[in-house]
Amino acid sequence: MSDSALPPPEFAAALESLRAAAPRPELRVSEIDAPSSLAPWAVALAADVSPGPHGEDSDLGTGRFVLLYDPSEPESWGGRFRVVCFTQAPLETDIGVDPFLADVAWSWLVDALDARGARYVAASGTVTKILSTGYGELARQGDGAQLELRASWTPLDEHAAPHVEGWSELLCMLAGLPPRTEGVTALPRRRRNRG
Repeated sequence: MSDSALPPPEFAAALESLRAAAPRPELRVSEIDAPSSLAPWAVALAADVSPGPHGEDSDLGTGRFVLLYDPSEPESWGGRFRVVCFTQAPLETDIGVDPFLADVAWSWLVDALDARGARYVAASGTVTKILSTGYGELARQGDGAQLELRASWTPLDEHAAPHVEGWSELLCMLAGLPPRTEGVTALPRRRRNRG
């Protein structure tokens, strides 16, 4: 957050909403230091899909959520708020090569936000599929795959809870947990450790 003593009322309301959010119970969520160079006011969350130790990225999935606030309404944001988030989860290798995986992951984000009534515009992001093969000392680990989704969007009001809850749903779904949104199928869970 900014060094000023009191946050602007709109950001204070967003903080209250964010802290009242009900992320999925499979996640361990904590407030972490927010980047100070992106906006005058910011709050950040870290989440790990249980049972990974907090402070380390979970073997099941991990993510970050940052809510930025700039009363000057940067033109590129299209509003005073901006969310920046990151999610990452391991996958079975055969799923990682699916040509539709990136489209599915992005649709999960949009569906999760929409299902929670998050009001937003200007969504953008990337979905990255990482395939790896170990050699030498890492050969016994075999092949592996990961999926990363980085996204940002502009909330239309100070109601941050639906955005946090949508992000938490996305993270759990990428980790292979059953979705809470009807009509959505989860990816099979990947449980083999890679170095």
